[in-house]
Amino acid sequence: MLSIFKKEISAYLSSLVAYITIGVFLLVMGLFLWVFPDSSILEYGYASLESLFNTAPFLFMFLIPAITMRSLAEERREGTFELLLTRPLTHLQIVLGKYLACLLLVLFALLPTLVYYYSVYTLGATEGNVDTGAVIGSYIGLFLLGGVFVAIGLFASSISKNQIIAFTISVFLCYFFFSGFDSLSRLLSLQNTDIQSLGITEHYESVSRGVLNTRDLVYFVLLAALFIWLTVFVLIMQQQKSIRGTVMLSVLSLFFPLTLMATKAFTRFDFTKEKRFTLSIISENVMDSLAAPVKVTVFLEGDNFPGGFKRLQRATRDMLSDLQSYSHGKMEFDFVDPLDGLNTEEQNTAIASFQDRGIEPTNLSVKTDDGLSQKMIFPAAMVSAGGKEIPVKLLQTRIGLSPDEVLNNSIQNLEYAFTSAIKKATGGGKPRVGFTEGHNELSNLQLNDALRSLSDGFLVGRVDLKSIPFDSLKKLSLLVIPKPDAPFTETEKFKLDQYIMNGGRVLWAIDQVSAELDSLRGKGGEQLAFQKKLNLDDQLFRYGIRINADLVADMSCSQIPVAAGNVGGQAQIQLAPWLFYPVFIPQSKHPVVKNVDGITSQFASTIDTISVKNVNKTILLSTSPYAKKLTVPYMLTLQALEQEPDPKEFYSEPKTTGVLLEGRFASNFRNRPVPEGVEHFTVLPESKPTKMIVFSDGDLFKNQVAADGSPYPLGYDRYSRQTYGNKNLLLNIADYLTDDSGLIELRGKEIQLRLLDRALVRSQKLYWQIINMSLPLAIVLIFAIFQHYVRRLKYAR
Repeated sequence: MLSIFKKEISAYLSSLVAYITIGVFLLVMGLFLWVFPDSSILEYGYASLESLFNTAPFLFMFLIPAITMRSLAEERREGTFELLLTRPLTHLQIVLGKYLACLLLVLFALLPTLVYYYSVYTLGATEGNVDTGAVIGSYIGLFLLGGVFVAIGLFASSISKNQIIAFTISVFLCYFFFSGFDSLSRLLSLQNTDIQSLGITEHYESVSRGVLNTRDLVYFVLLAALFIWLTVFVLIMQQQKSIRGTVMLSVLSLFFPLTLMATKAFTRFDFTKEKRFTLSIISENVMDSLAAPVKVTVFLEGDNFPGGFKRLQRATRDMLSDLQSYSHGKMEFDFVDPLDGLNTEEQNTAIASFQDRGIEPTNLSVKTDDGLSQKMIFPAAMVSAGGKEIPVKLLQTRIGLSPDEVLNNSIQNLEYAFTSAIKKATGGGKPRVGFTEGHNELSNLQLNDALRSLSDGFLVGRVDLKSIPFDSLKKLSLLVIPKPDAPFTETEKFKLDQYIMNGGRVLWAIDQVSAELDSLRGKGGEQLAFQKKLNLDDQLFRYGIRINADLVADMSCSQIPVAAGNVGGQAQIQLAPWLFYPVFIPQSKHPVVKNVDGITSQFASTIDTISVKNVNKTILLSTSPYAKKLTVPYMLTLQALEQEPDPKEFYSEPKTTGVLLEGRFASNFRNRPVPEGVEHFTVLPESKPTKMIVFSDGDLFKNQVAADGSPYPLGYDRYSRQTYGNKNLLLNIADYLTDDSGLIELRGKEIQLRLLDRALVRSQKLYWQIINMSLPLAIVLIFAIFQHYVRRLKYAR
């Protein structure tokens, strides 16, 4: 076999055709990766070689058949194959020798592409800002693909003496096995089958991103072995020799145990630096225990997206593929363009329908032949299972971040977003969430979107602490106290305290100061802000929190409409920043607030944390550095809008407005008599391990209401038409406080943002295009000249 290998290598490297073939391959690859804008690495903007590994398979379909077409066809046409058989060589040794020689040539063709890696390495926003591990893993995938294509090429070369026919058959078979099964799976009669798993694409897409699992590895090895065996079989039959049926059966029988072993002993190797394609144990368990089939429809389909959205699209597909691999065939996904083929009226109807289902569109600028045009897209997905639909928001916007950072945060959040949605869609019993009433809390209309959003994954209702039996209260997974305005009785406080002592979780959204913008407008533009009497201060103090009787005035704030004079008898309205409507930009890395957009609030107060034994505190929300507190009573006036705030007066340490408390809490009724009306009750002096979250604003989860009484989405500001992160904050809190599986911890996943240095790319674009077009070709040319010189010197002697 070694002699065949050396002979083939010598024959190829002595042929001008081999160098021309490899040169054309590198030339076309260079054009796609560095010149053509749709697939250019420079236009993509990220320090990644994804374009190489997406483009190479289609060029391999022509390069490898061109290499293999003469391997056996020429031997048989010239009659030299019979001479090979006179040597002590078996058919298998001959085929393997030629196979390894062709595979080495494929590797030789890939070596000059390392120039691309060096270029991306150098052009990174910080030099070396490229995931080397992912590149190595992707090259392994490309090499495995090359191994399969070489085996197919040899088979095609064995069935015809004509090299052109062998080339044509090989190209067809390579394309069919790469893309044909995917096309067949879209046929109506085959849509419910898993036929696409027989094709190369499904397995190559996984390996090409830097992840190698045993199923894909065995698939490539078995497919290559199958065509090598078919090649040997064809050659033996052409010699008019018979093959024993037992031999055929024994060879074929080897494929089945190997396939079964790969399925049972499933192992993945993630070569990426951040292990970004390695699912957490939590996600694996959720997918492994699916009780019903799950369908995920992603509405982010299209080819003419900017580089960032292409990256989000690819990352979404990768994440769903990873989740699918652990679902035992119970999950399927599809990418669709929901507006494709619709006229304007139908598009408007479809958009309204999506908004009713919780999916919001986004306007995107895309490049066309006529310049930039606006396109409406839906960066979202819908998870369906058992008649339930859970929307998934793919794009996690956040105030103050660049578009690249927003997209990177969105990719980091994909595992949590999909795993959480799948768990909610397939889960049996829903956790119970109660919103208190009876103390002039927010009304059902003001909480409309909060209740509706939570209802997808929870049983949500109102709770009256006066009348609810304690046994029923204990069944709640989460109790929300949304902006009470009347004092709590000692009996209600006792029930609340003992609910916490029994491990109950509480979300406190408390207004410590009485102040409302509507009251301010209706009282001549002035209102006295004063402290509320809620009778909760002692209880919160015992748990480790004090909400101060003050107001936060923050230069990072939202706007309110104010009258700006009259024109033609009509009042002119303009938006002005209102310091008492702070917008909190989460700085904490805690998963509850990580990557959550700015949180809009109204008349918030500051929070002090108290040192309490066995209780850990985490700051979730705080003001900007340009904020000050005003002690009440304080006279609010709309005339303050006319004054330009001085940053020097506001600059100070950020002030706490939201805190997470976790641990064992001491009872507020320890060593105290039980309130009147409470009978036969054993007081727990200390809680089980539990947690609560306290906010110093009761309006965080209040949605705005239109003049006709219809509610707006939570976090949406009808005046500025901006959507804040209040809804995502509420959903994250509900997940964190009710779920002990650690699912919310998936939001802590970090993926490094790897960008190219755009200034360097703009200034040196032509230079790097020339380098990457010419240097790989120069390497091949230098090797050809060197090999020719060595060969000439050898035979001259």
